[in-house]
Amino acid sequence: MSGRPLIGFVARRLVALVLLLIVISFLVFTLLYLAPGSAEQALLGTRPSSPQLLATLRAQYHLDDPFLQQYWLWLSHAAQFDFGESIRTGRTVTDSIGARIPVTLFLGVYSFVIALLLGIPLGVLAAVRRRGAVDRAVVSLTVFGVSTPAFVSGVFLLYVFAVALGWMPSYGAGTGFFDRLWHLTLPAVAMSLIAMALLIKLTRTAMVTALEQDYVAFAQARGVPMREVIVRYALRNALVPIVTAAGLVLNVVLTGTVLVEATFALPGLGSLLVEAVQNKDVPMLQGVAIVFAAITICVNLLVDLAYTVVDPRIRFERGAA
Repeated sequence: MSGRPLIGFVARRLVALVLLLIVISFLVFTLLYLAPGSAEQALLGTRPSSPQLLATLRAQYHLDDPFLQQYWLWLSHAAQFDFGESIRTGRTVTDSIGARIPVTLFLGVYSFVIALLLGIPLGVLAAVRRRGAVDRAVVSLTVFGVSTPAFVSGVFLLYVFAVALGWMPSYGAGTGFFDRLWHLTLPAVAMSLIAMALLIKLTRTAMVTALEQDYVAFAQARGVPMREVIVRYALRNALVPIVTAAGLVLNVVLTGTVLVEATFALPGLGSLLVEAVQNKDVPMLQGVAIVFAAITICVNLLVDLAYTVVDPRIRFERGAA
């Protein structure tokens, strides 16, 4: 694929993604504006109120301005990565997110790597051995993975490996790369089960379809070794739906950390979101919601770009299919 169409595609997608992010920010701001209870009470929390304090809050947060003007003021500051200050701690939302996001990204990428390294090989194995004992065992594993919420598997893993056996740490994110890798192993495994089940299912389906194509039969008739047939012919042609599934899995593990982080007492964005909800910390809620939306949008763009790597026939010229 030539560079100019790719650059044009990326530029168009970036513009579209910025517009989408603005729409999402408007919806988040609107929902919080329409939420039950007054904004002043949410800002005060459990602190005692007085007419002077209420007037100060309304002036500070422009609560007497029209709704669209309030949103424009918030958006103009958010475009400069200024989401205001936390009601609970007084710390800026940007600093709080910056301190928490490394744990969430590490956990999400770790879970994604586990799901990828186990999900694709197991999906391929199930397709090659379809209708056999191996296929039934792998399919049963996917049913178990999909039907088990991450926080349930997390509690089970925590009890067995941290409490009963004492092999793994029970809480905390660790310091340094290897210590963090060790501390986040159980949470990553708990999060990767659902993602791995989804990846196995879609990989198996794509591989079964690919193995039934004529080019696979022709390759086998020419005496091509079965391993080469699976990797070079079947898997290569099944990569587009697998990449789509991988993008969905990456979105799930990056944005679905709320319950797992709460289960393992991890200081990530998920636990920060829970704290913001519990404390009715509106600026923090807005900031975290926008960050999660931005992560999802960026992952979708990366998936679109990955298509050109796995299938060079895909072109992104304007008007092309």
